[in-house]
Amino acid sequence: MKNALRSLRAAASGLALLTCAASVTYAADPLKIGLLEDVSGDLALMGMPKLHGSELAVEEINKAGGIMGRQIELIHLDPQGDNARYQEFARRLLNRDKVDVLIGGITSASREALRPIVDRTTTPYFYTNQYEGGVCDASMISMGAVPEQQFSTLIPWMVEKFGKKVYVIAADYNFGQISAEWNRKILKDLGGTVVGEEFIPLGVSQFAQTIQNIQKAKPDWILTINVGAAQDSFFEQASAAKLDLPMGSSIKIMLGFEHKRFAPPALNNMHATANWFEEIDTPEANAFKKRWHAKYPNETYINDMGYNAYNALYMYKMLVEKSKSTKLADLRKVIATGDACIDAPEGKVCIDPKSQHTSHRMRLISVGPKHEVTVDKDYGIIQPYWLGEIGCDLTKKNDKDQYTPSHLPTK
Repeated sequence: MKNALRSLRAAASGLALLTCAASVTYAADPLKIGLLEDVSGDLALMGMPKLHGSELAVEEINKAGGIMGRQIELIHLDPQGDNARYQEFARRLLNRDKVDVLIGGITSASREALRPIVDRTTTPYFYTNQYEGGVCDASMISMGAVPEQQFSTLIPWMVEKFGKKVYVIAADYNFGQISAEWNRKILKDLGGTVVGEEFIPLGVSQFAQTIQNIQKAKPDWILTINVGAAQDSFFEQASAAKLDLPMGSSIKIMLGFEHKRFAPPALNNMHATANWFEEIDTPEANAFKKRWHAKYPNETYINDMGYNAYNALYMYKMLVEKSKSTKLADLRKVIATGDACIDAPEGKVCIDPKSQHTSHRMRLISVGPKHEVTVDKDYGIIQPYWLGEIGCDLTKKNDKDQYTPSHLPTK
């Protein structure tokens, strides 16, 4: 009998040790972050800061103890701007690597290639770019600025300052097409006119005909929502042709840092609304820039994409620690409270419960003849309000759709 009792106690003790060991092993298991960012090809100049921002955040978080005591393992794949490769790599990260969260994508086309794949899982997806807005999808958390934060501030300012006749040059995919639609809507409300629109395929780098078209149309200003290193050739060619017109954009300066890449005065008289640009001069922004450049001393510019990528990791950390879970459904319960916020280098930013898009402090910035950047107007914090106003409410229903001014939710 005594021997039997000793055996039972030993078995129980061994079971307890195994349980303890299992819990220790589980606690040591890393959180896997799947990162899809283009660091080669036409979009590499914008994508490399995204990789760097993610790496910096992971390094800082891991040094501070990780997330709920677990270290972060960053698994980065480079889709090279190929949407088919985005899909292939997303399946690999989700199905083989079993990542806890998926982050990335530069173009809106890459995001739309990813969303159906992510929607078939329970994995959260962070999109870290400013974009044309409108995605109402419970799987996606958007970290960048959207039209009500950018176009609704920029276009009225440009019309008041320069005039009502606008010429648009835009990348020929969903970002450019929908952004141009936003411009038409806002401009119409202001009594303005689009005197020309050109949608340019990615990779095009010759703009002689476009410049002639602009000269003939005689606009008051140009809306430049062209994308990528090739399309940015427009600025040098326009400067050489002495096309001395004011320009406005939702992506220039803070995204492609053209004022650093091209010799003055190619970007003179460019104007944009941005939540982040490296010239922000606040203690929080300067401390962030110091940490970044200590790790990446050869970085040309900390762009908005890299900044948003950095914030995404801290936003994810906050959501996991508040929910005590990595499950999408539990993270969304925190978002639904309206208190999903972090202190970022631009200031406090929060996720809107209805749309799962992020509030931002927006500033209107301008480039001078020597490519100096000045702040013309500080709009303060602007909420991502449009989706909620038109009926997207992810606390009640998952639409899994992208809305535009001409494609609204059915009632």
